[in-house]
Amino acid sequence: MSLEIRTLEASEGADAAAWMRALNVGFHRSPPVPDEELAMRLPRLHPDRTQGAYDLGRCVATFRSMPRQVTVPGGAVLPASAITNVSVTATHRRRGLASRMMGADLAAAKERGEPLAILIAAEYPIYGRFGFGPAAWVSVWEIDIPRAALDGRYAGPADGGRVDLATIAEVREHGPGLYERVRTGIAGAIDREQVWWDRAVGEVRYPTDDPWEEPFFAFYRDAAGRIEGLASWRVKDHPWPNKLPKEDANVLQLIGATPAAEAALWRFLLSLDWVTRLNSSYRAPDDVLPLLLGDPRAARLESYADFMWLRLLDTPAALSARTYGGGPAALVLDVRDPAGLAGGRFLLETDASGAAVCTPTGADADLSLSVADLAWLYLGDESPERLAALGRLTEHRPGAARTATALFRTARRPWCPDVF
Repeated sequence: MSLEIRTLEASEGADAAAWMRALNVGFHRSPPVPDEELAMRLPRLHPDRTQGAYDLGRCVATFRSMPRQVTVPGGAVLPASAITNVSVTATHRRRGLASRMMGADLAAAKERGEPLAILIAAEYPIYGRFGFGPAAWVSVWEIDIPRAALDGRYAGPADGGRVDLATIAEVREHGPGLYERVRTGIAGAIDREQVWWDRAVGEVRYPTDDPWEEPFFAFYRDAAGRIEGLASWRVKDHPWPNKLPKEDANVLQLIGATPAAEAALWRFLLSLDWVTRLNSSYRAPDDVLPLLLGDPRAARLESYADFMWLRLLDTPAALSARTYGGGPAALVLDVRDPAGLAGGRFLLETDASGAAVCTPTGADADLSLSVADLAWLYLGDESPERLAALGRLTEHRPGAARTATALFRTARRPWCPDVF
């Protein structure tokens, strides 16, 4: 079988159409790509980062990456290669096509100076062999509002702030800037392109999208009038049994620059007339939502799963960029990377403020682990001591795993709010 892997022809719309058709096939969607949708999506593709595998000229596998920024513990943002649209047509599985495209993309990302690669794994077992590890998880909550034991009838925030409904124009004006402030405080959050906001307010709609229904938007403003939070949601009505209200509030997004903003928006949504059930959509794995209720048992965990996977491509750059707990410390990590991209032995030194410097070293290792397992630790979500108990991390100096836990773990778990 004659198989060729190559990037897209930048100036050839037919090449992109064939690639998108193969993507639809790989994701079990109707294969045709409307001309209007092709024209809308084509400018968003990065041809030099979009690969296809071709058998006798027909595209049978797809792979794409795009530039993103990822917030790491401490608030620094790092460039990352965000991998998406990975598919292999069922007739061409087990030929190593995804592996070849992944290898090419990771090597190119390292050459570009991107110290991280990220993706959202459709299936858990696939990406560990490429050096990725689950770095940020998500939870989805369903709130039974009549059982939530909320404290009295809602009469607005008690802190001097206010919640106001917002128009699409206001969301376009203030939403992106608010999100930029919020994401620097969330390890694992990524930047949003303008098209994200265009789609959120319905100004960009692809022909294959579901019919558009304008959501509700609300801002939280603090006592000084500054916008500190944004929520959007839709309400779905159901037949009312015995004339008792029965409606769902489906939250699309809720972001707050302060705990007060986040709590005020949740309290507002939980108080909507006639709404008896609230669906949270993807939230942080340690989201405060259940504990805002008088009876947290009214919150049912609908889903809890790995979400954003991460791979280190430049270990010294990545480890030097984040901050750490545990006070001044020094730790020698021996990192195994069969792909030869980020492995080696590295000295991680931190000061009292949590700032760090990571450099190659020839000193004896305190800990050894794979680059995939280092990804589990990188954003602060996993315990080195737990990895050691699982046999995934080897301790060469007594107490080194405990030191690593104090260094890497964060007060709040990382969270990526967006699908990419």
